[in-house]
Amino acid sequence: MKSSSSSPRRKFALEVNRADPEIDLARAALLVAQEEYPQLPVEHYLARLDGMAEEVRDRLANETAPVVVLQELIRTLYERHRLRGNRKAYYDPRNSFLSDVLDRRKGIPLTLGIILLEVGWRLDLPLEGVNFPGHFLVRFPGQEVRLLVDPFDSGRVRFEDQAQELLDRVYGGMVRVRPEFLKSAARREMLVRLLTNLKGVYLNVHDDRRALSAVERILVIHPTTTTEIRDRGTILARLGRTEEALAQLQWYLDYAPEATDASRIRALVEELKGAGTGGDEE
Repeated sequence: MKSSSSSPRRKFALEVNRADPEIDLARAALLVAQEEYPQLPVEHYLARLDGMAEEVRDRLANETAPVVVLQELIRTLYERHRLRGNRKAYYDPRNSFLSDVLDRRKGIPLTLGIILLEVGWRLDLPLEGVNFPGHFLVRFPGQEVRLLVDPFDSGRVRFEDQAQELLDRVYGGMVRVRPEFLKSAARREMLVRLLTNLKGVYLNVHDDRRALSAVERILVIHPTTTTEIRDRGTILARLGRTEEALAQLQWYLDYAPEATDASRIRALVEELKGAGTGGDEE
């Protein structure tokens, strides 16, 4: 039997406990997938990212101009490896597992963006993730020009001042670009976004066990996020783990007594207390 120290959750916790710039984003994302697929060969998939970077280098010969490297990177990923956005099944959980995205060659903006970032970083490109509302982007902050790459749209490149066009596609012209929309995303923020995507997918299909797993890994990154502690409590309640649910929900009420949903959570707490703890799992 594997020791807990070698479990995907433990390895994930060790990875995200590093200083943010030192987090291996691809490894952490693959450890998210490994919790779903316990036999997942993480090193194999990291080697595939290495191979993609080598493929770009081979095609560049001695060319080192960053914009040219970026163009060849996009061409390699989207034309040669045929990565694409999964428009037909956007909410398929496999779109959030980096191993599945590499195998199936389709995913959501975030996982495709992680591939773009990781291969680009191997090529010494100064790429940044951008937690744009509703649509993750990758930025190339060049000395002469700042570009936004859309990982979901075949790596389409836009100038940063064209970001409103992207926002209009998501919100139909109802939202204007604000500076905070274009902030660089820390690696922890990208992992939280990945796990939040999974959490939403699983909640929508009432898979509480997997939704709980996503919430708990968000809490590994940010242990005192009140809304995640609330969600952990409500999911635990649905799973019949009453004592644990009460502890989480009471913590939430203690730290966020004026929250807009506080009355609803208090009612749930009273309901759980009334039901007693006889149904708890061992």
